[in-house]
Amino acid sequence: MTQQPFSRPGAIDLSALRRPAPPTRPAAPAGAAGAQGGVGPGAPQAGGSAYAVDVDQANFQGVLEASMTAPVLLVFFSRTRMPESGQLADDLRTLSDELDGRFLVGLVDVDAVPEIAQAMQIPSIPLVVAVVDGRPMPLFQDVVPLAELRAALDQVAQQLVAQGITDRHQPRSAAGPDDEPQDDPRYAAAQDALGEGDIERAVAEYQKLVDANPADVEAAAGLAMAKVLHRTQGVDLNAARAAAAQAPDDVDAQTMVADLDMLGGHVEDAFGRLVELVRRTAGADRDRARDHLLGLFAAVGNDDPRVLRGRQNLASALF
Repeated sequence: MTQQPFSRPGAIDLSALRRPAPPTRPAAPAGAAGAQGGVGPGAPQAGGSAYAVDVDQANFQGVLEASMTAPVLLVFFSRTRMPESGQLADDLRTLSDELDGRFLVGLVDVDAVPEIAQAMQIPSIPLVVAVVDGRPMPLFQDVVPLAELRAALDQVAQQLVAQGITDRHQPRSAAGPDDEPQDDPRYAAAQDALGEGDIERAVAEYQKLVDANPADVEAAAGLAMAKVLHRTQGVDLNAARAAAAQAPDDVDAQTMVADLDMLGGHVEDAFGRLVELVRRTAGADRDRARDHLLGLFAAVGNDDPRVLRGRQNLASALF
């Protein structure tokens, strides 16, 4: 890998990782709980994280293959030579859970597995590399505070969504290959539209499924998330947050940031923002905020514990 210029978070360009074609497999609706993905059986857990793995020679190929499902972040570090790089690895492990499957984080201790660092031609540590469809691209080469790192990954997630890369990894478990969820061809047209970046067509395809069977919760979740993608197309995250901070009771401003939080994997933040908006508002504004929150509940799935907590908090805010 030839060393490329690096930048601190805030100026990350992922255009080189654009997928050239839609996925060949239909996937579970984007953003819905339990979307498919994950590393193959036998890969070890990393510190209890559902979306991080300690990389060694045995599972390295499997980690790279997981990038065919959803993006992988490889972080190269050494706790002995540069303890700060070890902290960066720990922070990325933490953020992998917050982002709810948007990334799988592969933790590469260059002292434990120097062969992998040599094969990847790592110039120095720390180094964070994004891998999409097996193609690596350096993201940044720096130790940054957790808040700045979180903002950087939010930006990365936004760029990937804008390029039609919307699949997520499945939470890691000891399940064997026979236990993995099976693809459902009903969602193929909508998922193909998402893969091509045609969000309007994805909304239309999911709407057809919901109209045909209103009880199809998977289609309803896909429709809700596709609408989130549609509403946030071309929106600047920093400008949206600034507008929401200046107008805490503006329904449009607050719901936009909630949508962006959903895309960044910060589901509970999105729910909490709208619950508080419901608590502060009345009349038509309260109804709009509540209805928007119900749509986000549908995008995540009614069985998700975060939705159950969100519904309890919404009931408290309403009554």
